[in-house]
Amino acid sequence: MKLFNSYSNKLEEFKPIEENKVKMYVCGPTVYDYAHLGHARCYITWDVLYRYLKFKGYDVTYCRNVTDVDDKILKKAEKEGKTPEEISQYWYKQFTNSMNKLNNLPPDIEPFATKTLGEMISIVKDLIAKGYAYEADGDVYFRVKKFSNYGMLSKQPIDKLESGARIEVGEQKEDPLDFALWKKDEKFGYNSPWGVGRPGWHIECSAMSRKYLGKTIDIHAGGADLIFPHHENEIAQSECANGCKFVNYWLHNGFVTINKEKMSKSLGNFLTIDDMLKNYDANTLRFFILTNHYRMPVEFSDEALQSAQAGVKRLTNVKGKIDENMDITSTPEYKAFVEAMDEDLNTSKALAVLFDLVTKSNKGIEGAYTTLYYLASTLGFTLEKATLSDNEIKEILAGVNEKIGKSYSSMEKLIEDRKQARAEKNWDLADKIRVALDEKGIILKDSKDGTTWELKG
Repeated sequence: MKLFNSYSNKLEEFKPIEENKVKMYVCGPTVYDYAHLGHARCYITWDVLYRYLKFKGYDVTYCRNVTDVDDKILKKAEKEGKTPEEISQYWYKQFTNSMNKLNNLPPDIEPFATKTLGEMISIVKDLIAKGYAYEADGDVYFRVKKFSNYGMLSKQPIDKLESGARIEVGEQKEDPLDFALWKKDEKFGYNSPWGVGRPGWHIECSAMSRKYLGKTIDIHAGGADLIFPHHENEIAQSECANGCKFVNYWLHNGFVTINKEKMSKSLGNFLTIDDMLKNYDANTLRFFILTNHYRMPVEFSDEALQSAQAGVKRLTNVKGKIDENMDITSTPEYKAFVEAMDEDLNTSKALAVLFDLVTKSNKGIEGAYTTLYYLASTLGFTLEKATLSDNEIKEILAGVNEKIGKSYSSMEKLIEDRKQARAEKNWDLADKIRVALDEKGIILKDSKDGTTWELKG
């Protein structure tokens, strides 16, 4: 299995520190608002990696932190007249609900920053003792130039970083490049050897990763926007404090863009996961994300999601039975799937394998559906076919006679209703009409020239 290591900037054969065991850390959310499509891209990507490593037989420990102490949380707490804990707990629950709706597996360990303060303080004390950090009026800063490998992950030489570095008002740094390990905060802070304050953002992940996974871990993953300064700073403080390599494989997913701009809350161009799920199901969002290679940017559009929705329908409309006794590892599709995923998680190739199995399943080829089911599950898809109750079918098909397939005018009306629903982006109604007709043995076929129908068989 080969993975693209952002640190070396090349594909590398994956070899875990301990045979058959993988320690994997993913930077989690700062919980102060709804999760958006950019978060979906990140956490679906690493959910697939987690699932695939387990599929390969590895004993995986997946740790994903929760940042529950941060400037954005404090600002929201002040604005709403609540405590920071009330804000973070509420939005953590919303985040968890969104992840569950996306069918993301929960991490094995999900530590909160505020519950790991002792470990953070311990690392900061070690860095001060070793001369890598210094205290200045209640703040503690890391001496960037003391770490010779600084900039290796982001491929930014020190002189380039220096030209853009600034000291903000109130900061007492020795050097503009130095970053905060601990911030003085007498209003919302915690007790420490340097007075009342709170941790800098970067030290949180170093502390939680070391506490739960060890000083050196196999995989550290996150969005490409975290490469600098977050992950660069994590490397510096962790390797200086621990005296050893921090991470063997750095993995980063690309952005989700809208009109070629990164989707983010700061730009105000984000779409929440919950809003997206009102129009598209979890399978469709996952398909949309996995159609593209995880390292590449993904351009959001309704057209792209509708295309993904059509692909998902091909997967979920397959009929078949699961043979739990079948060994799928001997099938050519299994081997092709593994070959694709071993190639730096080439999910677009893996999806092509699934569609090959869809074709074979529809032809009734033995074992095809079983193989499809297990491989699709490894990518996090659920293959339960959409169904409607008898009352829902009757309601949708109201006015259509017993021989619906022979009733041209009624069919035209339904097709027109579905077309209007799609134009209004009412995907739920449009899909219900299709499913209702499917239940009555009628297949709708969409093309650039419009929609036609035919009887099954």
